[in-house]
Amino acid sequence: MNEADASRADADENAPSDFIRDAIREDLAAGRYEGLMTRFPPEPNGYMHIGNAFGFCLNFEVADEFGGVCNLRFDDTNPVKEETEFVESIKEDIKWMGFDWGDRLYFASDYFNDLYDLAVSLIEKGSAYVCDLSAEEVREYRGTLNAPGRNSPFRDRATEENLDLFARMKAGEFQEGSRTLRAKIDMASPNINMRDPVMYRILHAEHHRTGNAWCIYPTYDWAHGQSDAIEGVTHSLCSIEFVDHRPLYDWYIGELDIFPSRQIEFSRLFLTYTIVSKRHLRRLVHEGHVRGWDDPRMPTLRAKRRAGVPPGAIRDFIRRTGMNRRSTVAEIELFESYVREHLNRTSPRVMGVIDPLKVVIENYPEDMEETFEAQINPEDPSAGTRAVPFSREVYIEREDFMEDPPRRFHRLAPGREVRLRAACFITCTDVIKDEDGSVVELRCTFDPESRGGSSPDGRRVRGTLHWVSVRHAVEAEVRLYDRLFRVKDPQEITDGGDFEAALNPDSLVVRPKCYVEPGLKSARPESRYQFERLGYFCVDPDSTPEKLVFNRTITLRDTWARMQKRGKPPRARRGG
Repeated sequence: MNEADASRADADENAPSDFIRDAIREDLAAGRYEGLMTRFPPEPNGYMHIGNAFGFCLNFEVADEFGGVCNLRFDDTNPVKEETEFVESIKEDIKWMGFDWGDRLYFASDYFNDLYDLAVSLIEKGSAYVCDLSAEEVREYRGTLNAPGRNSPFRDRATEENLDLFARMKAGEFQEGSRTLRAKIDMASPNINMRDPVMYRILHAEHHRTGNAWCIYPTYDWAHGQSDAIEGVTHSLCSIEFVDHRPLYDWYIGELDIFPSRQIEFSRLFLTYTIVSKRHLRRLVHEGHVRGWDDPRMPTLRAKRRAGVPPGAIRDFIRRTGMNRRSTVAEIELFESYVREHLNRTSPRVMGVIDPLKVVIENYPEDMEETFEAQINPEDPSAGTRAVPFSREVYIEREDFMEDPPRRFHRLAPGREVRLRAACFITCTDVIKDEDGSVVELRCTFDPESRGGSSPDGRRVRGTLHWVSVRHAVEAEVRLYDRLFRVKDPQEITDGGDFEAALNPDSLVVRPKCYVEPGLKSARPESRYQFERLGYFCVDPDSTPEKLVFNRTITLRDTWARMQKRGKPPRARRGG
């Protein structure tokens, strides 16, 4: 074996393996297809959420692994619910996640003429017919899971009549809902999807791309497989709810004798404390429980982006959950651990105070200021240091001071010495209160020999505090986001309609007057930082030159790691 062959063998041995990738390897090895082509077919009727990301990450990454390509094809077959806004947002989300479809952007509406012609060929073959049953009657005739269906009274129409009626449907002669085109398969099939499924329905609605050129629109089951064949998609990777639709997918291929795309189903991904149902998400927005589709508490990708979640963290999390044939419910703590891991590696450290308490250092000259050097990122020594200005008055976090602290409180208290990060040691000498008895200011002294935050004589201090110089502070609004739902499985409650019972009343706390280092004054939207000791934050698009706005992405505490140490449940559980 030469060096190149050995390298390829090592790569194959280390390549990801699961039932989808194994099936693709077998198909390619058997010569069924010359190369790999996948596709991601979103319906442009809403915004993408983290569950959708599972689907397109799989399609794009599998194509890349096998040297193939992945098409982006919008399933725009329902003009009543679809909008150009959703098309653009989906494209933006996929690109933000790091994927590129190149010149392979398609729409099911690109194939409306082709799909119509294929339907005509099925009618001519005697495998499709025009049915006059109403939607309610179609459901009634279809039967149940335990009882076979009944043939439509219009099932045996002559081919010429079916062709004429279908052409007149296309021409707009009939009322909406008055007729459908159905495949003629088997009304007694144990698979209800094979009981003469609807291929076309009449909808007098304007389409976001084709306008009023059409008044009949294909169903997903009809448009999906035939669009795959038209494009030459080799492997149609679908979520698990389409497993019972696969026989229909294959039936159309066989009846039409077209390119034999192969459908393979994979599990859906769900997160605890999260809902992804479009119906429920729409309700959250319309009832004002959140500020919009990009509210950082939402599971949409635009919301995760606004929250400051790195796209790489989402991709790594998806890979970790794995591929299987049953729905996966992943612990949200696992997702959060990947977010922290990425942010810890890449986020510059800064100091910000979100609940400020003023400290006056009485033995520090009033007209003096100096600059200390602090690390930008201890995980990346090459990032260097940043200059942090210091003066007589600083802000510290209110919770970092207690007048009568418990035994294990290691921060500032009367008579106690602490370190100000990268600056110096200070000792609290006096507490100033207002007329209500609330602490409004602290008086301290500093040790001039401790400049830079190092101990001049080796003495230890047990607390290190973050701070911001009052003279140099930049005012900011900080939005402290938390989980939107306070129950692990909100779907159980929301299905009953009681959102109020599941919502977390503390999912958003706004601190309108916080202070950050002056180096952040020109921070751009979507810039991510670690506020030392507080968590990870992202600059919100609402920021202006006059006032910064930060969103808390996530806290520093890794609850997933703590769960693992305590032997809590595994990384994900599989549904039935």
